[in-house]
Amino acid sequence: MKKLFALVMAAAMMVTLLAACGNTTTNNGGSANNGGNASTNEGTGDENTGDTSLNLVEEGKLIMATNCQFPPYEMVADGTSGPYVGEDGVSYEGIDVEIALAIAEKLGLELVIDDMDFDSALMAVQNNAADVVLAGLSYREDRDEELDFTDKYATGIQVVIVKEGSDVTMDNLGDGKLIGTQRGTTGYIYASDTPENGGYGEENVLAYDNGALAVQALVDGAIDAVIIDQGPAEAYVAANEGLTILPGTWVEEDYCIAVDEGNAGLLEAVQTALSELQADGTLDTIVAKYISAE
Repeated sequence: MKKLFALVMAAAMMVTLLAACGNTTTNNGGSANNGGNASTNEGTGDENTGDTSLNLVEEGKLIMATNCQFPPYEMVADGTSGPYVGEDGVSYEGIDVEIALAIAEKLGLELVIDDMDFDSALMAVQNNAADVVLAGLSYREDRDEELDFTDKYATGIQVVIVKEGSDVTMDNLGDGKLIGTQRGTTGYIYASDTPENGGYGEENVLAYDNGALAVQALVDGAIDAVIIDQGPAEAYVAANEGLTILPGTWVEEDYCIAVDEGNAGLLEAVQTALSELQADGTLDTIVAKYISAE
């Protein structure tokens, strides 16, 4: 989870999705590490500068930068079972993957997914190597200085994973506990901040290339807790016996799609497609495919 800018997977997740990580912020003027429920489009997108060209990296294609270690938003599928199969034969699935496919179809473009580290995904758009970031990306004002955001399409809830029987609680995380996060995410940014700003200090936070590596470090006993979004947390706990999620929410924020700063034509086109997918119920259908309300 954006992860440089400011779901209880069951009914609670379905209540928060479609409305990843500092202070939480809501981008009411246009703009999310993963979870959520269908929501109304509260923002208005960035101001239209009059440039209606899409300014794509490659004509006819919509290149999506993401990190596919963030279930249920983006993940590698078994074999070729996923809705998207790349030229290398790797198949991907997840909420963001299907949203991107639907947006590309509306724009008459071929979707290309480029899987990389999360912080690299943010830079890919800025370096003209990708058109959009769709990666459970949370909105942050500092990210807004380098990227332009759509309205939020989901509300992300970050939680804390610990080992069953651990003495770690939400209240004592700052008492010298060693915390793992995904590199470049808002979870890392917030947790590594100084105690005066609500963080735990850099010396108490380790950054991993993806959430799976952070969770493995917890399983191995190398760290005391992992801070990550609700959706991935639920998936990792289900896949690793002996882990649990602490009660409560560590932080809550907005998920958005981002394009390079100033690419007004592409931003407007993506925002229009996203709004249509919200209005016709497509987003609800996609979410329900990956997150059960039962």
